[in-house]
Amino acid sequence: ADEQNEMGGDLLSSPGLVIDGVPAWDWLETALSTLRARPNVRLLPRTTVIGYYHDNFLGLCERLTDHLPESDAGPGADRPRERLHRIRAGRVILATGAIERPLVFADNDRPGIMLCSAARTYLNRYGVAVGETVCVLTSHDSAYRAAFDLSDANIHIGALIDVRDDVSQDLLAQAEKRGIEVRLSSVVTGTAGRKRIRSIDICRVKDGVAATRSDTIACDALLMSGGWTPSVHLFSHSKGAMVWREDIGAYVPGTPNEVTDCAGACTGTFSLADILEQGSAAGGAADNAAGGAARRFQTNELNCTAGLVVEALPARGDESKIKAFVDFQNDVCAKDIKLALREGFRSIEHVKRYTTNGMATDQGKTSNLNALQIASVDSCKPVPDIGLTTFRPPFTPTTFGCLVGHNDGALFDVTRRTPIDDWAQSQGAVFEPVRLWQRARYFPRGTETMAQAVTRECQATRDSLGIFDASTLGKIEVVGADAATFMNRIYTNAWSKLAPGRCRYGLMLGEDGYIMDDGVVGRLAQDRFHVTTTTGGAPRVLAMMEDYLQTEWPELDVWLTSTTEQWAVIALNGPNARKLIAPFVEGIDLSPAAFPHMAVREGRV
Repeated sequence: ADEQNEMGGDLLSSPGLVIDGVPAWDWLETALSTLRARPNVRLLPRTTVIGYYHDNFLGLCERLTDHLPESDAGPGADRPRERLHRIRAGRVILATGAIERPLVFADNDRPGIMLCSAARTYLNRYGVAVGETVCVLTSHDSAYRAAFDLSDANIHIGALIDVRDDVSQDLLAQAEKRGIEVRLSSVVTGTAGRKRIRSIDICRVKDGVAATRSDTIACDALLMSGGWTPSVHLFSHSKGAMVWREDIGAYVPGTPNEVTDCAGACTGTFSLADILEQGSAAGGAADNAAGGAARRFQTNELNCTAGLVVEALPARGDESKIKAFVDFQNDVCAKDIKLALREGFRSIEHVKRYTTNGMATDQGKTSNLNALQIASVDSCKPVPDIGLTTFRPPFTPTTFGCLVGHNDGALFDVTRRTPIDDWAQSQGAVFEPVRLWQRARYFPRGTETMAQAVTRECQATRDSLGIFDASTLGKIEVVGADAATFMNRIYTNAWSKLAPGRCRYGLMLGEDGYIMDDGVVGRLAQDRFHVTTTTGGAPRVLAMMEDYLQTEWPELDVWLTSTTEQWAVIALNGPNARKLIAPFVEGIDLSPAAFPHMAVREGRV
């Protein structure tokens, strides 16, 4: 049931639908059961694709325990709220649906005013009536479905106000059968109510002008529908080309930039039978076994696909004082869009920034198209000439917790481990954090304290031998014909006369003259230095080197490579160090004369 609630889409708000002779909810459960049984299918309910990037790379945010009661969160008290999936797909099918478009009219932001689709969801999914007397304002057929569903649930429909003058006779007959008063060529010119809507003013419209006489109808909810806006955000993320459709007043996917198919309402198709057929075709194209064949579905859906694209509805009174909201989150009104145009802003991107329309966390999902229509009418330009604002990831607001990960306990910070970390753990090492690294600090035996263990280890090293894991040291390879010149400029030491096979302690200062880092540097060849840095200083040293090389001395023939993770370092200390390593080394003379202090040699261990 949870999976169905997350993956049912608009079907869950349409309990009366029948698909191929089967109730829609039963048909949906059968379809999901079939998918669950497929070994090559993984269903991810409670998951949102937040970004669509190059080469069919997608980011997904899965809500594991977020907003779930503790009893439903599953086993394990330490489960994360969310999980980030990074997927590289061979083919992507976008069935992202459409979002109902609000209508722009005076006083349209009062509590109790909502989209028709929201009222249907409250009613059919949660059994909640949004009001006792409900009015509906629309320019699209789909609002009639909401009015009929509410009426069938014994909720009084005060009036159905349609801005159009021509509506399907079938819809009008259905409304008459339910006793719903339909007012054509009419608009809402105002609403009243303090904590919620209490009444609306209705008047007739002729030649785009609202009449002076109006009627007032009492209601405690007003539903609105201006049609549907295809959700093209993910398609836009992938750099797919958009196409303007004048009949629906919206952009739809055009030529894709990735291996992508689009199906359903995101293509501007709003008939359920056509949507299912498109989905079947897209799924068949992606499934070789299906051979790309699409089949036709039979439904009992009421035909509600026609609509009229409108900008701000006609109003009465001083336009500068009318608050007809376009962006409900940033409180941008129609008059603000028009002011931006009067101020000289022509690009929709400039209008967006001047007014902040579409800059809220919803990224204009309900406001962008209305703003475009208002700008188009006011500037006497077609919408494609106005342009389209850029859709950017993430598709919905995404927590830093999802992107970063489950930062709790041992996972609070990224932990870097050396290649012999497992050995140290097996020897009972006590670790210390050194920046992002965990490094063995001492190896207690029995009930030894740290002081006792350290004393024992120091004594053993002085008398015979000690082993120290120094892999955490930063390591940078400086290579190129000008490597010595570069080193002379970076360090306070001189490096030109250091012979290959020798080491030198290097001291590095910052631009303020204070010590920035230090470490032993070995010259492996005339054009190759092996630089070591402090454990915590490796990233900033490499960054500074890269900065100077690229911006101050680009003429130098030098390459920098971080090798911190590539080289393990084991320091053997004590008088018996040479004796221990001698049997394991080939190609290196370990005698003090051939391998003196501060020397470096290459060979095979």
